[in-house]
Amino acid sequence: MSSTGTQAIDRAADLLRLVVHADEPISFTDLADESGLARSTTSRLLAALERHQLLERDAGGYFVAGPLFALYAARHDPWAQVARLATPTLERIGDKVGETVTLAIPRGDQVVQIAQVDSTFLLGTGDWLGVEVPPHCSAAGKVLLAFGCIDTPEADLPRLTDHSVTTLDDLERQLRAIRRTGYAIASEELEVGLDAVAAPVLGRDGAVVAAVSVSGPTSRMSDQIDHVGHMLVDQAQQISDLLRRRTPKEGAA
Repeated sequence: MSSTGTQAIDRAADLLRLVVHADEPISFTDLADESGLARSTTSRLLAALERHQLLERDAGGYFVAGPLFALYAARHDPWAQVARLATPTLERIGDKVGETVTLAIPRGDQVVQIAQVDSTFLLGTGDWLGVEVPPHCSAAGKVLLAFGCIDTPEADLPRLTDHSVTTLDDLERQLRAIRRTGYAIASEELEVGLDAVAAPVLGRDGAVVAAVSVSGPTSRMSDQIDHVGHMLVDQAQQISDLLRRRTPKEGAA
């Protein structure tokens, strides 16, 4: 490789290092100043790094690490980066329905939310991040139960509200319906006045690894819950496609 080619790689790598090590998104001006490169050179190299998904710009035009970093991390240390990969889709869902949107994973025999987009309504659900909930009374939990991410309980279930499913026979009937329809519903089963619907997210091997959920007040959700369920199935597929994406060298997903 020519010295000119090596120099270009070194300069691009230095820009990439500055972005990755920055405590916050960094501007074009700061990158040019800190690297000592001419602005034209900085612009050309940043454009190349963006084309190859090593860098990207946030909504304010500042540079952050690109989706290749997130995709690599999702395959090796998954959950924080899975949340990052999924967030744009969660935001699109939130724009469509206006309600709280979350991404949930199994943790032992519980369900924990790892990403959230807040409701646009003043009356909405609270902050679910990191909150563990029993799977039998949440829509996301029922998805994870239905597809074997969480073991089905061996004893009857605690009643959180008058609407909670409490027997294994009733739960199994619901899980069969979820596998048939592709989405789960929890109507006032976790809290009175709270409805939710969820759909499965698939990982690289085609198995369910998470669930995307929409929740909100029963007064707003009850009349549209099946419509939201069908929409979530499609949107969850988009997240699954991100997680299952492979390079041509790896073969088809």
